Amino acid sequence: MKLSGNTILITGGSAGIGLAFAERFIKAGNTVIVCGRREHVLQTAKEQYPSLITRVCDLDMESERIALFDWVTTNYPKVNVLVNNAGIQQRFNVLKADVKDDWNYFNKEITTNIEAPFHLSMLFAPFFAAKKEAAIINVTSGLAFTPFAIAPIYSASKAALHSFTMSLRHQLSDTSVEVIEVAPPAVNTELGGTGLHVHGEPLNAFADGIFKELEAGKQEIGYGTSVNRLRMSRDEVDQYVEDMYMASKSLIE
Repeated sequence: MKLSGNTILITGGSAGIGLAFAERFIKAGNTVIVCGRREHVLQTAKEQYPSLITRVCDLDMESERIALFDWVTTNYPKVNVLVNNAGIQQRFNVLKADVKDDWNYFNKEITTNIEAPFHLSMLFAPFFAAKKEAAIINVTSGLAFTPFAIAPIYSASKAALHSFTMSLRHQLSDTSVEVIEVAPPAVNTELGGTGLHVHGEPLNAFADGIFKELEAGKQEIGYGTSVNRLRMSRDEVDQYVEDMYMASKSLIE
């Protein structure tokens, strides 16, 4: 992927991995647009990086996704890179989950992690295909390959995005659009809540590592522990998943 001279939209770009990517894309000479739900967090990001273009958007809503596409393509018609980064993670015990009265809480993980990136990819793909160079970057997870049993919807949603990304790559293989998957391991961000990923990979080291792989032209990128997980055998996956569950099940008991 060409790393400079692009106009890039990053969803969930006001903090964490999204903002770390935005910082590096700005430094590489790109125009960067980020969207997120929280206006005050977007404002803080813009104060840190004044050239950042921000947009408040709730990606759970179909109308907001369409409005985002229309706004970006109208006001920044040179946009040629979409980074589907927005995501939420919820850890829960299925025996204790109140899905009768509060399915909305759980469904939000599905709409944010699956519906939104699917919809945005399909909105932007025809627009990008008319350009000389373009890319769609989907941020999945190492958990797409080795599910974390105490975060079952998150793991399944990232597996779905991985599968969709593979199909999208094949369908767009005869166009100018590169389709890239970034599958992070645990990274020290506030995904899922403050303090849950303090033992994850350092954010800046992770982002630097991903950018080296983007520059090298990789289309499926892992980092740290997720590198091996992308290519594990089924027996290795089963053992890894069991070990992770046994080490973490007390967190949801």
